[in-house]
Amino acid sequence: MSDTVEGSKRAFDEESVKQEAAKKQKIFYPDDLLDECKIGITEEDVGITEFLCHKNSSTRINGTLKQRYTDFLVNEIDVDGNVVHLTDLGFKAKELTEEEKKILEEQQRRLAEKERSCTIPDDDRVKLSEYFAEADINAIVGLMADSAKTVEVSKVFDDKEERTKVHRLIREIFNNRIESVTTSSNTFIFGHNANKNRRRKNKQINNTIHHDLGERKDFLHFALYKENKETMEVASILAKFLKTQVKSVKYAGTKDRRGVTVQKMSIEKFSVERVTTLNKALKGCKLGCFEYKDSPMKLGDLKGNEFIITIKDVESVDPNISVEDALIPILNSLKEIGFINYFGMQRFGTFSISTHEIGKEILKGNWKNAGELILGEQKVVIPGSIEARKIWAETRDASSALKKMPRKCSAEYSILSRLERSQKDENGEFDENAYFNAIMGIPRNLRIMYGHAYQSFVWNCVASKRIQLYGLNVVAGDLVLCSNEKIMDEFNKELENKFVDNDDSVIQDLKESHGLKARPITQAEVDAKKFDIYDVVLPTPGYDVIYPQEEALKNVYVEVMARDGLDPFGMTRKVREFSLAGSYRQLISKIDNLEYHFRKYNEVSDQLVRTDKEILTLKEEAENKDAVIKQILDGVPDGEKIAVILKMQLGVSTYATMALREILQGDTSRFGGIVNLQKKQN
Repeated sequence: MSDTVEGSKRAFDEESVKQEAAKKQKIFYPDDLLDECKIGITEEDVGITEFLCHKNSSTRINGTLKQRYTDFLVNEIDVDGNVVHLTDLGFKAKELTEEEKKILEEQQRRLAEKERSCTIPDDDRVKLSEYFAEADINAIVGLMADSAKTVEVSKVFDDKEERTKVHRLIREIFNNRIESVTTSSNTFIFGHNANKNRRRKNKQINNTIHHDLGERKDFLHFALYKENKETMEVASILAKFLKTQVKSVKYAGTKDRRGVTVQKMSIEKFSVERVTTLNKALKGCKLGCFEYKDSPMKLGDLKGNEFIITIKDVESVDPNISVEDALIPILNSLKEIGFINYFGMQRFGTFSISTHEIGKEILKGNWKNAGELILGEQKVVIPGSIEARKIWAETRDASSALKKMPRKCSAEYSILSRLERSQKDENGEFDENAYFNAIMGIPRNLRIMYGHAYQSFVWNCVASKRIQLYGLNVVAGDLVLCSNEKIMDEFNKELENKFVDNDDSVIQDLKESHGLKARPITQAEVDAKKFDIYDVVLPTPGYDVIYPQEEALKNVYVEVMARDGLDPFGMTRKVREFSLAGSYRQLISKIDNLEYHFRKYNEVSDQLVRTDKEILTLKEEAENKDAVIKQILDGVPDGEKIAVILKMQLGVSTYATMALREILQGDTSRFGGIVNLQKKQN
């Protein structure tokens, strides 16, 4: 394979690639990166090697994914199987009468005039000069333009009657807008009167929100619509606006940043009247579909996600085959068979060093190695961290590196913060214990991600080998999930009665994993065709799983992990959170309700799909409120370019990009989609 990179059929110059990378992911790509033909980590690096739909890559297509964030629409599917859509923006305040509008306008006009003016009539200034110096008067008058400021004068007023006169004079001159307070030392503090509006009850405007949600409950649920934002980022923004802790904002799962997504959220102890007003301030996201409930959203409270994905600049890899002829057989295969349920590239991070490599060092207890991998210089990094990494590499000065490390680099910032407070040894180096303490300073959800990434890497490697060995055939020793404890107990009894003499190892595994909801398939069940490939699961390595009983496949776990100095049968650790229990994951994932549409267009700006927000706006503007608004548009009939629009539903923890790789030529991308770059033969 050559070290050069070329576009599939069109020029892909270096500068445009780097600009697109910076725009979409804000990741640094050095000048020599394209020469090495490696943008971050590759699929092969993390065990993703096999396909189901074809063996001949010439039958696939080239295309551009996520050219615009509106090319990737994701709608959550709730626990009842309903696709979550933004169908309203909450409840509006009642319409004001014409008289109320005039009163409000007049109040706002007068307030604006007063706020703009930092002067008072000369006779009022003379009255104030009887009590205050000129500098104090100017400071008090200046409060009219700064509602957040307060002024304390140094003059002492020991006479109570004189103090009373001052209070009255301030109220009179400033029309109750400036408040005066006497201190314990008989000086004055002046500031804006927070209660000034309460004195105008006869002119208060009733602009309350009316809704039909019934009795208020502890938890307000709503649909979140967001564009090009992370779920946790939005949760933080909502908490900031509402002046509450971010942990009170709950959701079922995180959604992609680079896309338009809709999902359910809940917030505790807030009324719909308060939360619905946030739509005026929020940018890039909207809230709607409010309802009160007795309990909050919880992680995992969803069945999956519905995707509408637009692939642009589509061309067949083989110029002799039309796009339709290349794609339709693969799409039909995806619909009928599905795809290998790999952990996608998102699982392994966006830098040159995969998160599973860091996880490997953590699981081995090599805390210094893990810390150095996180802090080290890399070819693909967030630009703001480059200088800090360079400082660290050259000086090992945690304090200097910390000053240059962006706070958004959470892991790096946390490690440097703790190392800064640690002592170096006689060689001027931080010891293993210092690195351990530093890694334990990383936010918990982030630091345990590294171990999970390593589990995902091993699972991918085993899944690839499983497909190589047996394809879609079910074999004895494959694992299936048990639906309940009773089935597990019955199966244990069956093994004890029938197979104890000739397969004691199977029984021992099952006894040690009492209560686990997975078991191996027997040959009798294979012969009876009791299970199909969609029932087969593979475990991620852990202390609380059983492994496939087919020897060749079980050995893959041992061989892969042995290369890294680890053992699938020894997954407990002294640090409890790095003791990984393991879990089960379906080998093959099915796609539900797959639709595909071919569309022509000319420009990137040509609209091919509508977002929920656009549909809602069109419905509000339409004369016929029952009119059906199309989400997938017709495109430009005589357009020069081709796009493919896929609509599909996937289960929880299933990666859409792993379905798309069956269609698209090239590796999953660090640009947030698919890189259609090929290596060419020498």
